[in-house]
Amino acid sequence: MKEMYEALRFGKSVHDNGWGRFIRFLQYKLTEAGKQLVKVDKWFPSSKTCCVCGKKKDELALSERVYLCECGNIMDRDQNAAINIRQEGLRVLGIA
Repeated sequence: MKEMYEALRFGKSVHDNGWGRFIRFLQYKLTEAGKQLVKVDKWFPSSKTCCVCGKKKDELALSERVYLCECGNIMDRDQNAAINIRQEGLRVLGIA
């Protein structure tokens, strides 16, 4: 889908179509396995929020690959975001 989007210049609709198709396939497979797909708001600040203390950074450049917090938390930015997304998913489900 990405290559069609870039090469043929069909616009964003081709890219969105591919993503929607992937989500439907994922939903089908999860339902088949007895699991549930939880969608987290795309504007949820997973990268900017500390997974330990919950404090949110107002400014965080994309070039910063290590997350440093005032509470002493130092970890890979992607790992911090993944923990936050998991916690938000559990919150949406009412588990945490």
